[in-house]
Amino acid sequence: MQFQWYPGHMTKAKRAMQEDLKLIDVIIELVDARVPLSSKNPDIDQMANGKSRIILMNKYDLADDARTNQWMDYYRQKGYFVTKVNSKKGTGVRAVQDIIQKACKEKIERDRKRGILNRPIRAMIVGIPNVGKSTFINSFAKKACTKTGNKPGVTKGKQWIRLNKNVELLDTPGILWPKFEDQSVGLRLAYIGSIKDELFNIYELSILLLDYLRENYPEAVPSYYQIEEAQDSVCQLELIAARRGCMKAGGAYDMDKAAKCLVDDFRAGKLGTVSLETP
Repeated sequence: MQFQWYPGHMTKAKRAMQEDLKLIDVIIELVDARVPLSSKNPDIDQMANGKSRIILMNKYDLADDARTNQWMDYYRQKGYFVTKVNSKKGTGVRAVQDIIQKACKEKIERDRKRGILNRPIRAMIVGIPNVGKSTFINSFAKKACTKTGNKPGVTKGKQWIRLNKNVELLDTPGILWPKFEDQSVGLRLAYIGSIKDELFNIYELSILLLDYLRENYPEAVPSYYQIEEAQDSVCQLELIAARRGCMKAGGAYDMDKAAKCLVDDFRAGKLGTVSLETP
């Protein structure tokens, strides 16, 4: 599958982000814990220019816990401050305040020596579309500061949010990068819903997802749908179609409907805790 997808507003958002970085003390990047590398925008690394960096492993409740811990170790070794959060339920969100203070410890000390006391830390929050930034901000601020939605592209422009007397947060639109060197990155982002569904073939996507699950989490699909093992992914999707009543007139399976059912169930975490990549 080929992914072409870089709309003009993302180019504009990236330029604005580069300008805003001059005002920023720390960059907080949300990644999806199921794909902590594929959901991390490499353009941010190029723009960061020595700023303190925090990675929040969001939606960790949907990911394989052992793999999440491996990824946290991986990023800590690279010099990031890392923690995991479940923005929807608010789990782990309170700890982010302390991590911001740790990440900015040297900057706070420099300010103190210059006689600047109690200046709020300015943090920029970044992440690809549909990674949960708006939900995290609302949970962190304990109020509805931003629009949220379960589709990519809800945040259209930047906005400053005063979280408390210690932290000001600059929210930015979710941006992707112009071209994938590795198409499997695009595939993983399609699985989690960070690329709009209309840009790819849902049937092909579901077969590739089933291939991965059959190899890495073989019990996930049979257990959730209460179906037997199948000889290949196409047969397995047919069993899902039969179980869910995805039928066309005349009695044929509606494979596209079954495919959407599978992908939606995966994204909602109904197939169990699944990670799609290993460090």
